[in-house]
Amino acid sequence: MTQTKYKIGEFSRLGRVTVRTLRHYEKIGLLKPEIVDMWTGYRYYSPGQLQKLLSIIQLKQLGFSLAEITELYENDTHAPDISTLESKIKTCEEELQMLKTRLSQLKSLVAAQKKRMNMEKIYFDSLPSITVAYNRTTLPDYDALGMHLVSVVAPEMARLGCECPEPGYCFTVETAKEYKAENFEIEYCEQVTSAGKDSDIVKFKTLPEYPTAICMKVYGPYGKLRESYLELFSEIAKMSYTIVDAPRACYVDGIWNQEDPEKWLTIIQVPVQKADYSRLLKGGCFVSRNSPLF
Repeated sequence: MTQTKYKIGEFSRLGRVTVRTLRHYEKIGLLKPEIVDMWTGYRYYSPGQLQKLLSIIQLKQLGFSLAEITELYENDTHAPDISTLESKIKTCEEELQMLKTRLSQLKSLVAAQKKRMNMEKIYFDSLPSITVAYNRTTLPDYDALGMHLVSVVAPEMARLGCECPEPGYCFTVETAKEYKAENFEIEYCEQVTSAGKDSDIVKFKTLPEYPTAICMKVYGPYGKLRESYLELFSEIAKMSYTIVDAPRACYVDGIWNQEDPEKWLTIIQVPVQKADYSRLLKGGCFVSRNSPLF
């Protein structure tokens, strides 16, 4: 009975390796075809050679190089002895320790970059005394702010003859006595060159100077603001500062100049002062009731 022979393509499928790999094994003398037809060049492998191929694959998975595997078969040893395996175990342990060290270094690098990014995102500034036109209203959500400004506030400011200095400065503060997840009570403020006559919609006031404010850049839709407020308040506490007035959400880029919400830029500005620990112990720490944290 004729013994089954496999063409190189069939042998490739059975061993789950590429034909290119089999040709390489043949070239280095690791696994040569049992028959090579001198006329056609076709290569044929026997079923017994399939077992050798599977052994080669297993040894490679255990970390043996092709040179080491070739040497095993040259010595008529198809499996490594205990000494060789123990040596390979030692090598694996050394590589594992190296990987652990590399992992630790990578984690440290990521932590350092995050810290740098956080420092770039959170910074100190001062808020000068300015005159603003302001409007107080209640909105179902922050997405409604743009339409309210365009359809209500802007026309009224234009009617009152308000002049706004370049490059422009506008922000909102929340005026509710407690945090609300919807129906926000807000005060929209926009810097003007001088106060005008109050109307039912727009009024004027001068804001005091704040020598120190801790600020955070927030990129993305306004739904990210609450999470950003919490992050910033946590950093303020770590730096031993107290909040001395309502945080401002200053709108730099938004729907008016960026179609992609991910490119919107809002800067949270929080007036602060260094914590007075004697007051803290007496319960005198001031946190604005308008803070969105509460």
